[in-house]
Amino acid sequence: MRFLDEAKVFVQSGHGGPGCTSFRREKFIEFGGPNGGDGGRGGDVVVEAVDGLNTLIDFRYRQHFKAGRGGHGMGRDRTGARGRDAVLRVPVGTQVLDEDRKTVLADLTRVGERVVLLAGGDGGFGNSHFKTSTNRAPRRSDPGWPGAEGWVWLRLKLIADAGLVGLPNAGKSTFLGATSRARPKVADYPFTTLTPHLGVVGVHDTSFVLADLPGLIEGAHEGHGLGHRFLGHVERTRVLLHLIDGTVTPDEVVAAYRTVRTELAAYDPHLADKPEVIGVNKADALDQPALAARLAAVAAAAAGRPVFGLSAATGAGVAAVLAALSERVEAARVDVAAAEAAARARTWADGHAA
Repeated sequence: MRFLDEAKVFVQSGHGGPGCTSFRREKFIEFGGPNGGDGGRGGDVVVEAVDGLNTLIDFRYRQHFKAGRGGHGMGRDRTGARGRDAVLRVPVGTQVLDEDRKTVLADLTRVGERVVLLAGGDGGFGNSHFKTSTNRAPRRSDPGWPGAEGWVWLRLKLIADAGLVGLPNAGKSTFLGATSRARPKVADYPFTTLTPHLGVVGVHDTSFVLADLPGLIEGAHEGHGLGHRFLGHVERTRVLLHLIDGTVTPDEVVAAYRTVRTELAAYDPHLADKPEVIGVNKADALDQPALAARLAAVAAAAAGRPVFGLSAATGAGVAAVLAALSERVEAARVDVAAAEAAARARTWADGHAA
């Protein structure tokens, strides 16, 4: 299945059904009176996050979603049927943006979360609604209210516990393939990874989701290279694993580290504040003094962040990196759970105070 993380779709909620003008005409009842029912409400446009999807490819082949219109009111005070909802089923982590691509209308981060994007139009009143003591036989009935319509953007930001970042050919795909059952493409040329890949990594009795993102280059936040299209996926991760090619000189290792850090901060300053584990990869191609020199150079530039030497190809040092990642992922999960509990407590307190 092809990966697609952005799509533009047209949505339209249903028009309300018209009310009915009708009168009772029954044998032996001298004065019948109005009995026209109201029109049905138009269908809503609903966005729902479902399990089992990780791409927006379905919206490449269908771009128009229109909800059903409400049914006509009928005699004998019968209300028209409600219009059918138009449901857009999207992967977890999808954002809905206005046509300007800046205003976030909805952000679905949990399975089963539903958001009414556009409400359907109300049904028109039937003539029985207008009966009064002075107007016993009203002949007025209203048309239904129109629904709303417009273009919106769907933007998918994959939800993963940890994200792999680094320059092209740093060994990110090799690391993901070595630590999970994911099988990303691996080759000896830049930009082998064209789309994000997810893998589940097991460490002792815990596991976390690791995302392999296309390599970043200088100017990525301005649209250079491929990585800029996928920087948004980094926002969803709790921890970053920054891999660096260790086969270059110590100065080039530090320059590579700073380039990626600069691009992350330029895209979103919050990305630079995420917990980070740094791995100098391809240690199997270096002797111990050369590896130690590169680790010391990165450690001096990393401001206290943990730095490890590893080889994704041979597995050397990988266990230590995974242990450090797992520790920080668990700490981030605890922080998120505490924040959610505090939010629920505030909601409960506000509700009881009211």
